[in-house]
Amino acid sequence: MTAACGPREGSLSPSCGCSEAVFGYVRPPAQALSQEELDRFRRMYCGLCHTLGRRYGPAARFILNYDFTYLAILLSEGEEGAVRHSRCAAHPGHGRDYLEATPALELAADESVILAYWQARDGVADHDWLHGLRYRAVSRVLEPAYRKASALRPEFDRTVRLQLDRLRELEQENCPSLDRAADTFAALLASAAGEVDSPVRRRVLEQMLYHLGRWVYLVDAADDLRQDTAEGAYNPVALRFQLPDGAWTSESRAEFAATLDHSIHMVATAFELWDFGVWRTILETTIYTGLFQVGRAVLDGTFRKGRRGAERKKPQEG
Repeated sequence: MTAACGPREGSLSPSCGCSEAVFGYVRPPAQALSQEELDRFRRMYCGLCHTLGRRYGPAARFILNYDFTYLAILLSEGEEGAVRHSRCAAHPGHGRDYLEATPALELAADESVILAYWQARDGVADHDWLHGLRYRAVSRVLEPAYRKASALRPEFDRTVRLQLDRLRELEQENCPSLDRAADTFAALLASAAGEVDSPVRRRVLEQMLYHLGRWVYLVDAADDLRQDTAEGAYNPVALRFQLPDGAWTSESRAEFAATLDHSIHMVATAFELWDFGVWRTILETTIYTGLFQVGRAVLDGTFRKGRRGAERKKPQEG
């Protein structure tokens, strides 16, 4: 892990068999965004970092990632808010601009801690003692923060635990249904909007997060297809399309691509129902460009977890 603030890869995405994915699929398509928009995204990223640090201590900053930043953007109002400038451990020289904490940033920070903690606990449950050491270490470090966050957001914590339990049951059944498996993470992510006051806005965000969660689960399953089949791990894509060696057929690839695209279209449909203000361009470009790019790269086998391409370096410039 590296210290914040400067966008790096990370995730709240579950891997199909063991929820151990640590690289995000929802990312700003930097080549399609202006420097002004990239700077705005970075200010939110750094704002979430500062909020995590203030509420939960320095260790909590290590869970920061692009996915959680998008959660903060969706939960925020249409204005950017107050901008501050500060040095931090990652940028001790000239420092960084960041957004001052708001109720939306605090909610995103609390939910991020809960998601990160249960992802780590799921990793412990799905590995033997030796291979589960790193998950055990992360969960122990996060446990004090989790206790505080779960007390502040008990309903969200309950939903996360419930959906992960349901996913584990499907894994144990070796369930071949894409919809049943993906629905667990989709419902989990949709519940992140549960505390939004406006009923209309809450419904829009729930729909966006539901279909985004479904897309994240499925694209992660596709990304892990060869590894999961080689290791004999649960993967609903392999089961649904009967791909024992993890190799796509032309028919299965086309059908799965249509499933991914449908989820993106549903995200876009909900997105168009609300005015996201200054965040519209970032969200619009991510939905209409970034998600399709990532989906194609995963299916083509060119997506690489953890490799910092030019599109991931650009937001850190300046």
